[in-house]
Amino acid sequence: MPDLNNIIPLSAPTRVTIGLPLRKPATLSCAALFSSLLILTGCGGGNTPPKVHAPGNPESTKLEVLDKGAALMQSRPPVDAINAYLDGFHFYNGDKNGQMEAHHYVTVLNDDVMQAVIYDGNTRDAHLMGVEYIISEKLFAGLPPEEKKLWHSHRYEVKSGSLIAPGLPEAAENSLMKKLVNTYGKTWHTWHTDRDKTLPLGIPSLMMGFTADGQLDPKLLADRDRRFDTDTRKIRQQRSDIQAHPIVTGADAWEKGHTIQLQRVSGAGEHAQGTTGFSTSEQTEHGKVGN
Repeated sequence: MPDLNNIIPLSAPTRVTIGLPLRKPATLSCAALFSSLLILTGCGGGNTPPKVHAPGNPESTKLEVLDKGAALMQSRPPVDAINAYLDGFHFYNGDKNGQMEAHHYVTVLNDDVMQAVIYDGNTRDAHLMGVEYIISEKLFAGLPPEEKKLWHSHRYEVKSGSLIAPGLPEAAENSLMKKLVNTYGKTWHTWHTDRDKTLPLGIPSLMMGFTADGQLDPKLLADRDRRFDTDTRKIRQQRSDIQAHPIVTGADAWEKGHTIQLQRVSGAGEHAQGTTGFSTSEQTEHGKVGN
């Protein structure tokens, strides 16, 4: 957590850089930035319930008691580490009209790697729709060519204003987007509630991000803007000063006709380590388990 003495109090006018360190802002690390943003978090959600309902009986009194007891008695460090909320849009790789809104809850692992859990809404009953891994331009550039085909750029999402951080003041959101504009994401959706699936059926789908005007359904964008009381066109203008680098070769491979999706295959797939039985685990064999 950054030194709170160097952060402008929340009572200060929102026109100034609320939540951002006053000293050396250009050298602010990604982790420090997100920690600062966490101080500002607390609004911007609760306006998008899920569009489907999972089958099953309502939560019983017994389960409700257990749930509340666990919340009081158990620690949840990975959940507590989530420190930013982003709202954007994805589409199925190879299926361009399969578009949906995606609510990202982001954890910073270090200056070059973030991870996000993705929901189909921003209410308590939202469904866990997938995950996205976000890495820096430097790390992406070092990936093998075949791996790069699985990743998408964030340049257009940031510059167009279609990616937003609900609830953050303009200055804080702008600083966050400067950190994200040159990153790359690898996204898998596991529960296709956008296609009215009431359970997480089928195999995961690789998702992509939009790269130019005219791709995202304007009705989806207008609906999002209405719920969040935002204006994407105005946000685009506000982000005109954000410096975006050229897209690293290999990202957004769908634009060149290279679309990849999973298929059901027999066996353990590409991650198989040979045919083995239940015996000593790989983790133990490789010395990764403590004695």
